[in-house]
Amino acid sequence: MVLNRAARIGQSAILVALVTAVVAGCTPTGESAAWATASQFETALAAQDHDAACRLLSDEARHRLEMASTRPCPAALAALSLPAGQARSIETWGGNSQVRLDGSVLFLAEFRAGWRVTAAGCTPRPDQPYDCVVAA
Repeated sequence: MVLNRAARIGQSAILVALVTAVVAGCTPTGESAAWATASQFETALAAQDHDAACRLLSDEARHRLEMASTRPCPAALAALSLPAGQARSIETWGGNSQVRLDGSVLFLAEFRAGWRVTAAGCTPRPDQPYDCVVAA
């Protein structure tokens, strides 16, 4: 009787471990890294640490921002009114992610150097692409 109970507890533990592994396997591997990058970007904006925020932009997004403003990235970001907000949800498709914030959306992509923000300050438009303050 004690042995059967121990066997059932052992089987339950194995089942819980298998379910946990399957659920974890369903989560895109880069999702947590993309989430961390989005959170770091928003934290940098909130702290007005534009140097740090610029380091989290993709090369293309940073280049386009600098070309459009004719200023270095930190000065260009400081001049924008990017809404800083708390990350609320994420959707990841392969090497691309969309992070919904309190008042806007970030888009990220995975590069060799890690996840980078490709578009920021984005708002949805019905039946059209998002309107983004910063975009690659």
